[in-house]
Amino acid sequence: MKPLNLDSNANDLEKMYEQSFSGMGYYKPGQAVKTEVVSISKDCVFLQLGGKSEGILDRDELTDKEGNLTAKVGDQLRVFFLSAENGEMRFTTKISGNSAGAGMLEQAYLEKIPVEGLVEKEIKGGYDIRIGEFRAFCPYSKMGEKRSENSAEYVGKRLSFKIQEYKDNGRSILVSNRVIFEEARQERLEALKATLHEGMVITGAIASIQSFGAFVDLGGIQALLPVSEISRSRVEDIKAVLSVGQEIQASILQIDWRNERITLSMKSLLADPWDTARERYKVGSKHSGKVVRLADFGAFVSLEPGIDGLMHSSEISKAGAYGTSRELAVKLGQTLLVEILGVDQSNRRISLKPASSVEEDETTARYMDASGDSTTYNPFAALLKKK
Repeated sequence: MKPLNLDSNANDLEKMYEQSFSGMGYYKPGQAVKTEVVSISKDCVFLQLGGKSEGILDRDELTDKEGNLTAKVGDQLRVFFLSAENGEMRFTTKISGNSAGAGMLEQAYLEKIPVEGLVEKEIKGGYDIRIGEFRAFCPYSKMGEKRSENSAEYVGKRLSFKIQEYKDNGRSILVSNRVIFEEARQERLEALKATLHEGMVITGAIASIQSFGAFVDLGGIQALLPVSEISRSRVEDIKAVLSVGQEIQASILQIDWRNERITLSMKSLLADPWDTARERYKVGSKHSGKVVRLADFGAFVSLEPGIDGLMHSSEISKAGAYGTSRELAVKLGQTLLVEILGVDQSNRRISLKPASSVEEDETTARYMDASGDSTTYNPFAALLKKK
């Protein structure tokens, strides 16, 4: 009987064990990996590593404060390799607790891995943060998405940080919580770059209102809707037409990714009344309008939302002792009857003059007709006819 070669069997088992992980690739502690959730159990989330290999992530890392899962099968995740234990490839979304050894923290610093820390107290200039057995410092300027008026609100909370400086084997650690928000915002911005383009119509909610316009939330990034782009008509009070939380549709006028500025327009989605202005406002026709703006050279009269006409000052100046004065004979907000003098559709201009009413026209016509009666002579009517 051939003797059993224990050394050979041991070598074979070792090779088999190594081959069982050959499809997993080689990961260094702290290495970032983009992967997909393939299944979820009571305690673990299983991650796709290529081929038939899977990694393991603690389920608790993907649950919110109420215990609800924040990920599902098929979701893409960015995780970091921790270690290979008992044939399992273990990963994390952030380093905290027992995993926060000196080596892991240094790796977290080098690989920009998030770490979880407890904000224990306020100290001069910022906060004292505990990460496992180590202490770190977070300046006020690096805490929160933006500077808070209540600095004590963070004390006692567990938050995510990025290590900005790591010195003296962990005895000097500087961290930032704000960079977590900044990176998340940058990821949203990159996602929007792939989907948004000028001219497209978007739907968003009003996030805030200012005198010059409204900011619209586009999935975490805010775009500006200028007050001049809300309506075809002049908007005097923006809060009278828009409210915070209101959902609107608008087109994208301009995108400046360099300065992270997106400009929207609701007005562009409305029909342009100037396209048919010449047909609706023929020379000599009369219309009712409202004085919406006064200037040295005349008064602007709104004929309909989006179309204003100009009455030149020579048509509406008050008469004085020595001719006309610079004071206009109309008031802001006054409704009056105007006559169309001319329409320049290409330059969006309409010239107006004050018009007489229908009753005045009829009276004048009767007055003029009466002058033709041979039994009566009206010198004023005769004069008008000559003119």
